[in-house]
Amino acid sequence: MCGIAGFRINKLAKKEWLVDMVDTLIHRGPDSSGFFTHSNFSGGMRRLSINGIENGAQPLFNSNKNVVVLYNGEIYNYPALRKSLEKKGVKFNTGSDGEVICHLYDFYGEELFSKLEGMYAISIWLIKEKRLILARDIPGEKPLYYSELSSNEIVFSSEVKSLSKFPGINLSINKQAIWDLPTFTWIPQPETIFSSIKSLESGTILVVDDSGIRRKKIDYSSKINCSYSGEDLIDFTRTIVSKSINDRLISDVPVGCFLSGGVDSSIVAKIASERIKSMNTFTVGFEDTFDPYGHGKSDESHLAIEYSKEIGTKHHTIFASPNSFKEYFYDYIKYCDQPFAVPSGIGIYAISKKAKEIGVKVLLSGDCADECFGGYSWYPHLNSNQQSFKSFNEDITFNSFAIPEKDRLGYLNSLPSHKRALAWHYYASENEKKHLFNREYFGEVSPSDRFFVDFNASTTWCPETFISQDREFYLKNEMLQKLDRMTMANSVEGRIPFCSQEILQLSSQLKYENMVRDGETKWLLKKAFTGIIPDRILYRKKHGFNIPIDEWLRSSWIDLFEETFSSNSLISRMGILNNNGIKFSYELLNNKNKQNGPTLFSLISLNLWLENFYGNNS
Repeated sequence: MCGIAGFRINKLAKKEWLVDMVDTLIHRGPDSSGFFTHSNFSGGMRRLSINGIENGAQPLFNSNKNVVVLYNGEIYNYPALRKSLEKKGVKFNTGSDGEVICHLYDFYGEELFSKLEGMYAISIWLIKEKRLILARDIPGEKPLYYSELSSNEIVFSSEVKSLSKFPGINLSINKQAIWDLPTFTWIPQPETIFSSIKSLESGTILVVDDSGIRRKKIDYSSKINCSYSGEDLIDFTRTIVSKSINDRLISDVPVGCFLSGGVDSSIVAKIASERIKSMNTFTVGFEDTFDPYGHGKSDESHLAIEYSKEIGTKHHTIFASPNSFKEYFYDYIKYCDQPFAVPSGIGIYAISKKAKEIGVKVLLSGDCADECFGGYSWYPHLNSNQQSFKSFNEDITFNSFAIPEKDRLGYLNSLPSHKRALAWHYYASENEKKHLFNREYFGEVSPSDRFFVDFNASTTWCPETFISQDREFYLKNEMLQKLDRMTMANSVEGRIPFCSQEILQLSSQLKYENMVRDGETKWLLKKAFTGIIPDRILYRKKHGFNIPIDEWLRSSWIDLFEETFSSNSLISRMGILNNNGIKFSYELLNNKNKQNGPTLFSLISLNLWLENFYGNNS
C-alpha cells in the first residue's frame, strides 16, 4: 500500500517537482519512499508496509529489469499468481504482492490486469518502448488522477493535491463539479474540482507513448454464471462472501475491523475473528441524540460491544460529540483531497485514528453490502404501485420524512425513472440550487440528473435497475472514496470484502426477490448467514451510520453554518452564492419536512476547502 505519483513529459523535468508531489502523499505511505527516472519518465511512491515488510521496497522490476512498477494497493490473489509464475521459471526478488505485476507483464502484456483480484492503482514503465501504462482496479477502490499536458504528455498521482504541486498545471475550478456537489455531496467521477484533472475511471487502462494517449477497459469477463437457486444459491453466497473476507486477511501487520453491530460488519468481524484471535474491533458511539433518518437513537454502540464479547474481539468505542467531531472536521477537509461532504466519513476518520494509535494498520469494513445485496431502506418501495399524490410547494425526495410515506411514494412514482433515481438517494434539486447559486458564475452547466438519463437506456427501469445504478454510481463515488480517504488519512489501509469482483458479479445477476422479499432487505445475505450471525442482528431494523448533521447545524455547529452563509465567506466573495442564497440557506436549515443538512454541509465543506486551497484572503 502506498501513494504513487509521476509524469511522462517530453522536456527535462526537475527532480524537485516529483519529490514535492510524492512528499504530499506521506500519510499514504509513512514507512519509506522510492523513485525511478528514465528518459522522459519520472515516478515515485510513499510506502505503507503491509506485506513483504523487510524486502518489499519499490520500484519493482521484472527479471530483465525493463518493466518497472510503482504500485498502490493489495493483490489478494498474489500467492496463487506467484506460484503459477514460479512454475514458469520466474524467480522473485521480494516478498511484495506487487512483484507479480512485473512478471505477469512478460507473459500477458496489458492483459495482465484481468488476472488480478484486488484493489490497485498501478504505474508500469516500459524501458525499451518508453511507454507508460496506468491502471485502476475494477471496483475503483484505489484512486488515480491524471492531467493531460499534451497529446503524449501526462502527469498522474494518487491524490489531486499532489498533482497541484506539478508546475504549470492548469488549476482552474470546475464549475460543473461545484454545481453537482450539493446534489450528491461529492463530485462524480471522472470529474474533479479542477477542470484539467480527471479521475481514471475504475477498471480502466491508460497508455501513453510517443503515438499518443489511449484508454481501454480491463477485460474481466464474468467468472460467475449464477444459475443457482433456493438453498444452492444461499450456500453459494455464504461461500463467496466468506472467501472474500478471508482473502482480505492477508497481512504481515495487525488487522482490525469496523463493528457497528449491524448485519454487514458483524458478518465481516465474525468470519475474520475465526482466523485472527483477539482481533481489535471499533465502533462510534453517540451522545444522547436521535438519528436523522427516523431510526430512533443514533447510539447503538452497546450492540457492537455485546457482539464483540460473543466473538472474542478487543473492542474499542470512540464516542462522538458535536465538539469532538468538529475538531476532526478540519482534518477531514484536508484529507478528503477535494470537496467531499459525507458526514459519516468523520466517524471513519476517528476510528482509523484510534486504530493507528494502537498499532492496527489494516481495517476491514462492511461497506458495500447494501449496494450488492439490496440493503437500503427505500429498496422495499422500488416496486410500489402507489400512484396518488398531493401537490407540493417544494421538491420531495425519499428523505422528506416529515411527509407521510404514502404521499412521498406517490410523488416519486409520478417522476420519470431518471429523476426518481435522483430523488430516492440524493439531496439538492436543480430548483434549490438555482436559489442558492449565482447562475452568472456558473454559466452553462448541465443538470445533475444527467448521470441517470442514459443508464440502461435500452431497457425499462425496474427495481434491479435502480439497485444496479447505485452499484455503478453511488458505491464508487461515495462509499469507496470515503473509506479510502479517511483510513489513509491516518496511514491505515481500509479493505472492503463486499467489493470483491466475485461478489459484484454475483450481485449483478441477482433478481429483486433475492435481495428484497416481503419487505425484508438483504434477504439472500441474511439467509446465507442465518445460524452464524444471531437473528437479533440479522433481522433488526436497519440502522446505518448516520451523523445527525441537521441537528448539529442548528445547534453546536451553527457557527460553521453562519460563517459559510454570510457575505464574508469565500463562496460569497467568489460569487458562487446567489444574492438571495444566504436567505434561502436559512429556509433550508429550518425546514423540518426534509433532511437538508447534507446540502448545507456540502457548501460548508466547499467553503472551507476553498479557503484552505486559496487562503483565507482570496
